[in-house]
Amino acid sequence: AYLKTIYKDVEQFSEFKTLFTVHNLAYQGKFPTSKFKNTGLLEDLNSAKGIQQNGKINFMKSGLLYADLINTVSNTYANEIRTSNELGAGLKDVLAKRKKDLYGIINGIDTKVWNPEKDKLLPKKYTIKTIEAKQLNKKALTEKFGLEYKEDVPIFGIISRLYDSKGIDLVQKIFPDLMKMDVQLILLGTGDRKYHTFFDKMSMKYKNKFASYLGFNDELAHIIEGGADMFLMPSKYEPCGLNQMYSLKYGTIPIVRETGGLADTVIRYDEKTGEGTGFMFKKYDAAAFLKEIKRAVNVFSDKKAWVKIMKAGMKSDFSWNSSAKKYIELYKTVLSNN
Repeated sequence: AYLKTIYKDVEQFSEFKTLFTVHNLAYQGKFPTSKFKNTGLLEDLNSAKGIQQNGKINFMKSGLLYADLINTVSNTYANEIRTSNELGAGLKDVLAKRKKDLYGIINGIDTKVWNPEKDKLLPKKYTIKTIEAKQLNKKALTEKFGLEYKEDVPIFGIISRLYDSKGIDLVQKIFPDLMKMDVQLILLGTGDRKYHTFFDKMSMKYKNKFASYLGFNDELAHIIEGGADMFLMPSKYEPCGLNQMYSLKYGTIPIVRETGGLADTVIRYDEKTGEGTGFMFKKYDAAAFLKEIKRAVNVFSDKKAWVKIMKAGMKSDFSWNSSAKKYIELYKTVLSNN
């Protein structure tokens, strides 16, 4: 806003370009209009046509209005925030007007930290060529959480903040059905008190099938990624997401909702072609989520098909090398944009 208003006629700034990178549109930087004078901006911006939104100064809106280009952390999320009232978080119309200036680039993962070949926190390192060694991590995971190790019983992992936006309400709804299946579930996370209470109760009720650690623990996060067979990520919205990419790298098949970065990084498995890297459901609904879980469990019993899905995911490139190249291209675009 400063470059496009106060300094627009200052020669030194005439060549400056801005790329505004938005991670999560919901966090907007809202302040009372009485604070506008602290910005030093021209008074006519203190209006709904300017940087006010719903009667408050909105820094996010300011960036969206005045940046030369805008990007967010996945193509699908970039489309969702300009077309969905819910995900647009009050700024859908501003973004819709800037459609041609809006881009999506997936975040990269740190492959020095998240790599089963080099992961020092794993009981047993493994590669795509030694994929059977993943079973040793599965065994270690069950021992860590006090569950019985069963090679042919799939373990679902969840590593998440425990909030509705992460789809934990769907997990709660399908929980009794999950526990009727021949599966095990291990959860690591922290968040809403109601979910702490719920998962505490469930770990007592189903102690042979479900275990949880309600807190943050980096070592456990690595062991879950290395030892689980599948990873549940039913987010209501997900600008990018990282755990689905870690899971793919570790041959831990993700079951995700088709939203944001999840839709851009996981390829839904197709039984007919045998292609895909994971499982995906579209409607934000407990029945749709459970149906896709059952489909995954069914495929899990076909070891040849399952290993093919694991290997397809492990071959994916989610390193920063790939994303950085796309950012360089976008920087070049913004510099050549008149």
